[in-house]
Amino acid sequence: MSLLSTEITRLLPMESVRENEPMARHTTLRVGGPARYFYPADDIDVLARVLPALSDAGVPYLFIGHGSNLLMSDRGFDGVVIQNRCKKTIISGETGAVHAECGASLGSLFMQTQRAGLAGLEWGIGIPGTVGGALVSNAGAYRGNIGPLVRQVRAFFEGTVSSFGPEWFGFSYRDSRLRNETPPRTVVLSAEMQLTPAADPGAVLTAAKLYQSERRTKQPFQPSAGSFFKNVQSRELAERFDDLAPALKEAGVVPTGFLSMKAGCMGWREGGAMVSEKHGNFLVNAGNATASDFRRLADRMKARILDAYGVTLEEEVLAVGDWRAEHVQMPKKIGTESNV
Repeated sequence: MSLLSTEITRLLPMESVRENEPMARHTTLRVGGPARYFYPADDIDVLARVLPALSDAGVPYLFIGHGSNLLMSDRGFDGVVIQNRCKKTIISGETGAVHAECGASLGSLFMQTQRAGLAGLEWGIGIPGTVGGALVSNAGAYRGNIGPLVRQVRAFFEGTVSSFGPEWFGFSYRDSRLRNETPPRTVVLSAEMQLTPAADPGAVLTAAKLYQSERRTKQPFQPSAGSFFKNVQSRELAERFDDLAPALKEAGVVPTGFLSMKAGCMGWREGGAMVSEKHGNFLVNAGNATASDFRRLADRMKARILDAYGVTLEEEVLAVGDWRAEHVQMPKKIGTESNV
C-alpha cells in the first residue's frame, strides 16, 4: 500500500470514498480522467476536520462543487477530489440575511430566497454551479454578481478555519484572490450574504424567468462550462465596432462571443470539442470530446483573436489536474481549490 493510500485510509471515512472515479461524471464539460480518490463530503463539520488533516499530511486534494467551471485533464488527479455536498441554508425573510454552506446550488438558493421575499439573486437562476464556485470566480450575469452580496465567509486557509470579510477576497470581474493563489490553499465552507428584504416574490420570479428565457434563447444545449472566456474590457477595442451595442461601447466591454463571431471561430472543431454555432463563447462537447480537445480549441481561438484584434483572451474556466503530457498555452490552475 502506498503512502498516499495509507494516509487516505487513516484520514477519510472510507465507506464514502471511491477509487479511480472518472471525473467526466462530475464536470459539466463531461471530460476528465480518474481521480485517485473521490470523496463526496456532506457534513461541514467533518469537512472542517478533514481539510487540515489532509493538509498536514501533505496529501494533494482538489475541492470541487458541481464541476461547472472546470476543465479536468485527461490524466485526471493523483490525489483526493473532494466534492462539496454541504448545502444547508438559513434564510431570514425579515432581515434579508442568508447563510449558505458552499455546496448549495446557486439556482436552488435563488428559489429559496425568492420564496422568502428576497431580491438580489435573480441573475443566478440558470447558473449551474454552487455558492462556493460563485465566490471563487465572482460569478454573475445581467449586471449582477455575488461579490456585493457577501458579508462574511468561513474558509479553510493556511491550515485553519477562519472567517473573512468581502474585502479579503478582492472581488473583481469574474475574479477573486481564490483564482490566483499559487498554489491554491483556500477552501470556502460557508457564506453569509445580505439580500434585499420585503420584495414581491412574484416580481422577483418574473424578473428571473426573463433572464432564464434569454439564456435558453442564446445558449447551446450541448455540455459546456458556460462562458469559456472572460469578456474583454477595452474601451479602445469597443470603439472599433460600429455594430456593437451602444451600452457595451459606453461601458468599454466587448463580449468574447461577439469577437468569436467576428473572427469566424463559430463552428470550429478539435476532435469532439466545438465552438458553438449558437454562442461564440461557449465551447461545447459535441460528442466524445477529450480535455485535450478543449485545450487545443481554446488555444486556437485565443491565437485567432490575438491575431485579429490584438487582445489575449483570459479563461473563466479553470484547468485542473495533471497536464504534464500536454503542450498547451492555456495557464495552468492546478491545485487544491475550485469550488465549482
